[in-house]
Amino acid sequence: MSEANLVVPKDGASKGRNLLKTLPGLLISAGFLWYTFSKISFFDLRAVRMVAPVWVLGVLAFTLASYTLRCLRWTRMMRSTGAKFGVCARVLMTSLAANNILPLRIGDIMRVFTYAGDLGASPSVILSTVILEKLLDIFILVLLFTVTMGADASPHSKALAKTLLAISTVGLLVLIVGARTLKGPLERFFAKHASNAKIAKLEHFIMLAIDCLLEIGIPGSMFLLAQSAVIWACEGMIFVSAAKLIGLMSDKIGPWAAVSVANLSYLIPSSPGAIGTLDLAVTTDLELHGAVAAQAAPFALLVHAWLLISVTGAGGIIFLIHRARRPEHKPLIEEIETLPTELP
Repeated sequence: MSEANLVVPKDGASKGRNLLKTLPGLLISAGFLWYTFSKISFFDLRAVRMVAPVWVLGVLAFTLASYTLRCLRWTRMMRSTGAKFGVCARVLMTSLAANNILPLRIGDIMRVFTYAGDLGASPSVILSTVILEKLLDIFILVLLFTVTMGADASPHSKALAKTLLAISTVGLLVLIVGARTLKGPLERFFAKHASNAKIAKLEHFIMLAIDCLLEIGIPGSMFLLAQSAVIWACEGMIFVSAAKLIGLMSDKIGPWAAVSVANLSYLIPSSPGAIGTLDLAVTTDLELHGAVAAQAAPFALLVHAWLLISVTGAGGIIFLIHRARRPEHKPLIEEIETLPTELP
């Protein structure tokens, strides 16, 4: 990789500017947290009890199942590169942990660039799988959001849900079905502009991504879609198990609706880990499904804390174990500061 593609290490002024960039997210999170928990008292939090402790097993089992399946799904996406399950699982869990503690979704950027050598793939190919992964997840989440919305939802919310579902469906279809159709016209376009260096670099990126999608194929993509549905069913059962654990009183679809709004809340700019935005989204949604704020807000806090601790903890441990086995490595901060500014 050439020096031109590397980010120059940050000086004090740059670090100050980056701090200013993260400050609005922190303020947004603080505002959302205040609004969420202003509805309840400290005694409401202390009143939370394990009503049915056996459901702890459900929380643990479905968390393990959900993230194991995520690792298996990405391994299948990366099959054309020859990357093994162990490597894919390590890289994915490390990136998820980084997303929870670092701003600007740096974990996803590290997955594409920092670990390309470990995966034996170009950043372009990895990026195409990350985009497919995100589209699959958004499609399932928006579908779940639409199905669990309820009859009392406002016309604006219903229209928004249908619009998001239409957009995600079209994007997914273009990516899965349209790759083969688009390849020919794109090749002709790039051939006409072969003398342009920037377009040539873009051609390299796009054609590698399309080849990766063609390698997965339509049947393979349909399998990934089904696998994504199972992943989010496991995620839903984490919420159901947690609701049973503390005796949350809501209608039957309340926890399932909470899954969709919880994860879609990551789209709202805030601090890493969707702190504040997720808590308010889950609390508000559960109230719409019959729960009282005194139960809904602590439930949101507990589930959010569990997901942050479990995923960040698992990813962090995997990262540290791998580092311990590799005595020669750059410090993490240096790796982040030298992420390439463009696809090589």
